[in-house]
Amino acid sequence: MRDTRRISAALVGAILLVLVSACAGGGKNSMTVMMDVGYLPKHAPFFAAVERGFFRAEGIDVTIMPGSGSTNTVTSVETGRVDAGFADFGATIISQGRGARVKQVNLLQARSAYAVVAIEGNGINGWDDLRGKTLATEGAGAMTAMWPFAMSKLGLTEGDVHVVHASSGSKIPGLLARQWDANLALYISDQPAIDALGREAVVLKWSDLGIDLYGNGMVVSDKKLAENPDQVRRFNRAMQKGFLWSCAHPDEAAQDFRRQVSGFETDTVTLAIREQCSLNWGTGRSANDFGVMDDAGAQKMLDVAQQFLGLPEDSGLTPDKVYTNDFLAPLHRDETIPAP
Repeated sequence: MRDTRRISAALVGAILLVLVSACAGGGKNSMTVMMDVGYLPKHAPFFAAVERGFFRAEGIDVTIMPGSGSTNTVTSVETGRVDAGFADFGATIISQGRGARVKQVNLLQARSAYAVVAIEGNGINGWDDLRGKTLATEGAGAMTAMWPFAMSKLGLTEGDVHVVHASSGSKIPGLLARQWDANLALYISDQPAIDALGREAVVLKWSDLGIDLYGNGMVVSDKKLAENPDQVRRFNRAMQKGFLWSCAHPDEAAQDFRRQVSGFETDTVTLAIREQCSLNWGTGRSANDFGVMDDAGAQKMLDVAQQFLGLPEDSGLTPDKVYTNDFLAPLHRDETIPAP
């Protein structure tokens, strides 16, 4: 019996290995897409795009995978572990500065979700309340590195606000326990989580300070763009339609997400979708073209990366090396997207 179990386990392992290899890009019409972090309600539009058949209509079988930070997602794309990734624009630039041959090909968040997030009743109701308060941050990443930039916009200097380091899993429990006053966070992640606990979040968006930067978008390797450009175009077309359909149908998209990911109430997911969708449209020349990037926006990110994120001035990166719109047929604000 023990030998039979070993044989069965070996067969199952071999089958899984074949399936994983096929999903990782071995099949011409299959794609793996890695998120920036582990599954959260903000990722609902991706699941809805799969569930509602947007990718199937383009002849692509998409598998969604959890991530562990935008930098790791970009690395997974560049090394060919996955076909595409949902990653922070700043993290993509830093990876490119270190030699990663990837490009942003579809900007799903025209504006970043950087924020200070507190809980109602904790003494923070606006930016003027931050002096003397303690904020928790995960201690690494673009948002933490850029916090001095935000303080400069507020007329604050180092020491005016105390910053402590905390793990991602302890930030909200620590906030609830009043170990600190607020979190540096992506509000589309933390606000729904706080809402799910029956509390009211106070969200101070960096964009309100004039720090209006590109957020997350889709990253693809230069190799993929060269070898299978048509698949990238079809992927972008399906992704755009699925995303905007979710924005117009948040309740249905929330149900699609909950069928695949447990632990979140429908109202929480719906809130996250609405917050996610509030970042769809930018303010520049391409404000009405979903997913489109421009040189001015990319250069702003390059400047910030050099000043705060450690990008060397001699990196040689220019906007045309960071992104491309060549694989994108953008949708617009007034378009109605039906499900396939």
